[in-house]
Amino acid sequence: MIVPLSAGPGTLESTMTEDLSPAERYAAARRRAAEQATALAPFREMYDFGLDPFQIEACQALEAGKGVLVAAPTGSGKTIVGEFAVHLALEQGKKCFYTTPIKALSNQKYADLCRRYGTAKVGLLTGDNSVNSDAPVVVMTTEVLRNMLYAGSQTLLGLGYVVMDEVHYLSDRFRGAVWEEVIIHLPESVTLVSLSATVSNAEEFGDWLDTVRGDTEVIVSEHRPVPLFQHVLAGRRMYDLFEEGEGHKKAVNPDLVRLARMEATRPSYQDRRRGRAMREADRERERRQRSRVWTPGRPEVIERLDSEGLLPAITFIFSRAACEAAVQQCLYAGLRLNDEEAREKVRALVEERTAHIAPEDLHVLGYYEWLEGLERGIAAHHAGMLPTFKEVVEELFVRGLVKAVFATETLALGINMPARSVVLEKLVKWNGEQHADITPGEYTQLTGRAGRRGIDVEGHAVVLWQRGMSPEHLAGLAGTRTYPLRSSFKPSYNMAVNLVEQFGRHRSRELLETSFAQFQADKSVVGISRQVQRNEEGLAGYKASMTCHLGDFEEYARLRRELKDRETELARQGVAQRRAEAAVALEKLKPGDVIHVPTGKYAGLALVLDPGLPAGRSNGHRGFDHHDGPRPLVLTAERQVKRLATMDFPVPVEPLDRMRIPKSFNPRSPQSRRDLASALRTKAGHIPPERARKKRSQAADDREIARLRTALRAHPCHGCDEREDHARWAERYHRLLRDTSQLERRIEGRTNTIARTFDRIVALLTELDYLRGDEVTEHGRRLARLYSELDLLASECLRERVWEGLGPAELAACASALVYEARAGDDAMAPKLPSGKAKAALGEMVRIWGRLDALEEEFRISQTEGVGQREPDLGFAWAAYMWASGKGLDEVLREAEMPAGDFVRWCKQVIDVLGQISAAAPTENSTVAKAARKAVDQLLRGVVAYSSVA
Repeated sequence: MIVPLSAGPGTLESTMTEDLSPAERYAAARRRAAEQATALAPFREMYDFGLDPFQIEACQALEAGKGVLVAAPTGSGKTIVGEFAVHLALEQGKKCFYTTPIKALSNQKYADLCRRYGTAKVGLLTGDNSVNSDAPVVVMTTEVLRNMLYAGSQTLLGLGYVVMDEVHYLSDRFRGAVWEEVIIHLPESVTLVSLSATVSNAEEFGDWLDTVRGDTEVIVSEHRPVPLFQHVLAGRRMYDLFEEGEGHKKAVNPDLVRLARMEATRPSYQDRRRGRAMREADRERERRQRSRVWTPGRPEVIERLDSEGLLPAITFIFSRAACEAAVQQCLYAGLRLNDEEAREKVRALVEERTAHIAPEDLHVLGYYEWLEGLERGIAAHHAGMLPTFKEVVEELFVRGLVKAVFATETLALGINMPARSVVLEKLVKWNGEQHADITPGEYTQLTGRAGRRGIDVEGHAVVLWQRGMSPEHLAGLAGTRTYPLRSSFKPSYNMAVNLVEQFGRHRSRELLETSFAQFQADKSVVGISRQVQRNEEGLAGYKASMTCHLGDFEEYARLRRELKDRETELARQGVAQRRAEAAVALEKLKPGDVIHVPTGKYAGLALVLDPGLPAGRSNGHRGFDHHDGPRPLVLTAERQVKRLATMDFPVPVEPLDRMRIPKSFNPRSPQSRRDLASALRTKAGHIPPERARKKRSQAADDREIARLRTALRAHPCHGCDEREDHARWAERYHRLLRDTSQLERRIEGRTNTIARTFDRIVALLTELDYLRGDEVTEHGRRLARLYSELDLLASECLRERVWEGLGPAELAACASALVYEARAGDDAMAPKLPSGKAKAALGEMVRIWGRLDALEEEFRISQTEGVGQREPDLGFAWAAYMWASGKGLDEVLREAEMPAGDFVRWCKQVIDVLGQISAAAPTENSTVAKAARKAVDQLLRGVVAYSSVA
């Protein structure tokens, strides 16, 4: 049995010591006395609960001067270790920086530490907040610390401890590199405390930390302080997912397996039609089975949880719109989870927290509908909500005044908002490209919210039954703890100039070689080398088996491969030629042409709205690459407005007819689409599409193919009786040889990969005069101050004076293109842009990006590898311009067609990049720095200006 290390009268340990011998009691007393002399003893007294063994182990390692990596489940209390680092820093007269991945978590941790140590000792630094930054304890986002390290900030003096909360974020492909940069560049004297969710390769990550940071203790805990029970809700019945099997092993509930089998074998409508003579008893049995199994509605689920005492609950729905719809469904169903006293408390807190919002904005933000849900104890939580609204929901939920929250998966990212139960509607989510099954890691992260330590005896994860669900698959998700930490580290332009300025090129290259990405790549090479050795043994055996007594069968096999490759190449050329002809035909299309789309998802009759020629690419559409050819925007006969690709046209397309597109046509209006699609069907629905004529194959007239066929027939091995047996061995030999060559290239490619990417970036920066050897030029020092994703584009715009003479609102519009990325694809129409100077400057930005894109291609810098400059997205330019020009929230949100939360988030990112532009812009003969500062002031108003920490 594990017991607390310290004890008082009446505790389990004091009872046990009565049974010890005098010598054992003396040793225990010595141990307690030694404990009392440590910093951990007074720290433990600050909590009204005993610390867990993993927390004690980690704290003791910290006090011994070691760094620690703590990997433990969500809700297990690993932040206690981070708080002990704060305690040690204050006791030793040193500084402690507590870093988090998101601002909301920083604000939450700042409030927690202020309650414990007082506001005088605690500061906060995020992208849009600076409070008491010289305090001995500062909470900050990880990017802020990275920027401090590169700038050589004086704030780093006296730094003793850095806590990196949610360090598993370094797997994030967009921001993960920041965590590695901080870990690599922190001074050796700083003790690092890394707090992570449960990962399957914690030891590997710990080995790397040991390499780059020195002595690091790895503490892994799989134990959940509040046990989690898994259920499936099907119809009126709540099934346990597992039942105890032999030897206490968990087995999938056989009732669930039977239920899934019954659903799978239930006759379809067609089956029932064929079996009209189905006996009445069979029909009655089927009716009974069907009445037991259905997917319960959202209000029904909440009522069921309430009746079972399983509220408060978080229901994860992977859609913002569905979260809002769920709240409305519960309101329409008359659900009330709060009594009158709770309703009054909710209203009082909401009115206090939203007093800063102008009355005219409340209606625009859906305040009254939101408040009605809160008063009933029901709310949504997603990134599209106003930050103030989200914070109120979090506070009410923690206080127990909101009992049912419908949330997207972003809530699972670190916010302290535990519940008694977690509900998952589906086990499938949209990953940005397709609907995919959630991973075991995601399932663990989501269900980890269930069970409040110190409040609940147990937590509950409830998955709603869906037709086709596999209980075995669900059990695999619930029982697997495979969540490996994979580095997403890639050098960037800003990183390169900062490193070269501080360390020079050679030392910078060595530093990058110490990254976790390279550490993982080097370890994987060992396994690949072993596979190469095994393959070489297999090649020797295959070579012996394909030996022919009539001649050199390897030569004969080569001729066969060359013939096959030539035939494949000609077939490919034929396809390419037809596609080229199709592209030429597409370039001739005009708005109003009626066409027949030959293949693809949108095959059939369509009306061309916009031919989508490459010249129109300056409209800021994401993903519209000039190599793709024309991308016509069409209205289909089924009322869908879609931008098609050349792959939808494998053969040339000719207009069937022409139609006039009304000037009043709005592609975003369902009514407009319906009317025009109806007119399209009436106009051309009767016209049959033209059939493509088949052309003579190129292979029939190809001289090389004729030569190879003649050589094959003349070869001695062609007459061998065992020719096809030998050929099969030869094919295996060739395939294994090809695989072995690929493995050898992978070994070569994984050695020094990060350094090679760095070399290419340095070469490009040298070409653009940002670097000269180990010297960073004036342009390079400007780039060093720009941390946005499009850092090099921003620097080039400053160098070419693209933004000179722009007003604050115009500059805000241009800055938005550096940070904004639309959630939708490129099916939307061209974004509305401000006129005049701003429009010209945005066009010039796209031109400069095109030049940089070509340069990156020349220097083999690939965006697919996470390095390089994506195309600037102009989709937020009009909204940023309007807001900076003083327009009202109602008008801006209506024009932007964007939720308030997204609008505020993008505005804050624009403000952040404007601050960087202001710092990097020339001070002489330039208006940009002044315009950037004014733009920040003009954007920072109304709902954008409010922050929970002031």
